[in-house]
Amino acid sequence: MKARLIAVGDRAPDWVTAGFADYRKRLSHWLPLELVEIAPGLRGKGRDTARAIDEEGARVLAALPRQAHVVALEGRGRMYSSEQLAQRLEHWRGQGRDLVFLIGGPEGHAPEVLARADEQWSLGPLTLPHMLVRLVLAEQLYRACALLAHHPYHRA
Repeated sequence: MKARLIAVGDRAPDWVTAGFADYRKRLSHWLPLELVEIAPGLRGKGRDTARAIDEEGARVLAALPRQAHVVALEGRGRMYSSEQLAQRLEHWRGQGRDLVFLIGGPEGHAPEVLARADEQWSLGPLTLPHMLVRLVLAEQLYRACALLAHHPYHRA
């Protein structure tokens, strides 16, 4: 099984890029993780935000591989403890499909993207910068894999 993170936004700060790369490398033998960045829609004075969201959504949908299990990161999604996420990852592995995680733009996902998602996952009630979500996602996937492998990384 492989995983792909499709994230709206580009030009991550160096510390996010470095942190994501570190966890991606750690994950490589358990869950290879690819990052696909989607150009954000144009926003600003005189711009239509709804159009920007729709454009982002169309680009996200175009980047989805066929047959993948799609998990949208969404504030109203289901929350998991680290142990519950490990169990969920084991369930996803059992499906025999690749995984795709989605991070939306500043206003969230387009309705069509949420409709396509097989499920929604919330990292909690806090509002997090979208670039930081990339790093948290990679770390939590690594933690879940470490739990499943009985690796000492997780010491709760």
